[in-house]
Amino acid sequence: MTPQAPSAAPLRADCIADSAGGLTFDVAARGESATAHLVLRRRDADDEVGLPLAPAAEGRLRAALPSSVLLPEGRWDAYARVSDGEPLRLVPGVTDLRSLTERTPSGLLGHVAVRIPYATRQGNLTVRSWLRAPHAEAGEPHLAEEGLTLRGRLYGTRFDTGAHAELRPRPGSGADGARRAALDAEGTEFRLAVDYTALEPGVWDLWLRPAGEQGPAVRVARLLDDIADKQPVVTYPRARVRAPGGLLEAGPYFTRDNDLSVEVTALPG
Repeated sequence: MTPQAPSAAPLRADCIADSAGGLTFDVAARGESATAHLVLRRRDADDEVGLPLAPAAEGRLRAALPSSVLLPEGRWDAYARVSDGEPLRLVPGVTDLRSLTERTPSGLLGHVAVRIPYATRQGNLTVRSWLRAPHAEAGEPHLAEEGLTLRGRLYGTRFDTGAHAELRPRPGSGADGARRAALDAEGTEFRLAVDYTALEPGVWDLWLRPAGEQGPAVRVARLLDDIADKQPVVTYPRARVRAPGGLLEAGPYFTRDNDLSVEVTALPG
């Protein structure tokens, strides 16, 4: 039996994030001298972005994704392609995302762009991108016995007459009809309060209406850090409350898109 040739080691890319929201990728050259690109492909879409890989340090090729290049929201799988060859899936190497935790966008461009590289369940490199215009960044929820309060900051617009917060029932979750939440706002800073006893069982998504009913609806989320998927790692305790319809258990959670929602379930008794 002819022994099988050992498979090539996976192609690794080191990633560094900068405070402006850009990313730099360093890939091992493996001796190639032909034209090379780092390719980002948006999952479940036909979008593709090619970034030239240029010689950097010895044995390394470097590609830059500056913050000025808009990357539509979604998950972008990373590949390396040499000349016209087949793209090779990249795996994460050393990742430095420290600057993301200290980032405070100005909001002057009218949008907030966030890119976070991460390892998929298969161990491959993917970039999670958000592009929100405008954006409501959530702080840490303060949990009380019958609800929660939340402070945050609005980017890309300002609060005006008629501003309010909304809890919108997730379609198919069992809840029906939007509810307003108490909102205090000044400039771009806000504080909202959610009363669990005013909600029925279901999933409720948090939104802001900075200019009232006629203005934009802005989803409340937490994007300005280095966690691509908060749902499995950031969790909050649930409270039991007595509502007019009976006993409820309720609490906030992050969706797969790092948006903030509240889940309410009915309890016996």
